[in-house]
Amino acid sequence: MRIVLAEDSVLLREGLVHLLTDAGHEVVAAVGDAAALLDAVARERPDVAVVDVRMPPGQSDEGVRAALRIRAEVPGVGVLVLSQYVEKHYAARLLGGAPEGLGYLLKDRVADVAEFLGALQRVGEGGAAFDPEVVRQLLARTSHHDALARLSPREREVLDHLAQGFANQAIANRLHLALSTVEKHLAAIADKLDLPHDGDYNRRVLAILRYLEA
Repeated sequence: MRIVLAEDSVLLREGLVHLLTDAGHEVVAAVGDAAALLDAVARERPDVAVVDVRMPPGQSDEGVRAALRIRAEVPGVGVLVLSQYVEKHYAARLLGGAPEGLGYLLKDRVADVAEFLGALQRVGEGGAAFDPEVVRQLLARTSHHDALARLSPREREVLDHLAQGFANQAIANRLHLALSTVEKHLAAIADKLDLPHDGDYNRRVLAILRYLEA
């Protein structure tokens, strides 16, 4: 994939460039601030932009605001946001739209190269990839506690993996379940949370993420 990378830490930025290049991706631009990120995305039209949440000059929400602009103005570009901590306010802002081609990972997740590259691939293919800790904290903040309480422990595990962006077969593999069992759990989750039944993967992710955001 063609990637634009925005990270103000020179060491981390160079490390990510090498990691991505070694994995067969093309880093078409590696920049250190939000303005340069927006220019690079407009110029290069990459498959994915990897964006730090906090960037110069203010080190507050410049990266998130740039990510939101990319989502609105260049919808064909996937966005994978990296954050030092779980910043629920920023995650909620990103979840205000559709999750297709969107990811939010903690920077610690980059150390697990396979997980990071897998998340990048899902975002590049139009899927979603959310850090398990982000999902857990969104579950904790949801106003739908009574409905969530109706889920069995296994259904909560399936919901957690679905919200991270995994497809049915991947959920089955990770939880060591038959695909048909995962599909039954998903149907039960939709019933218990009053979510629409829809076979389309990204629409189901959208329903789950909007539910968690409430």
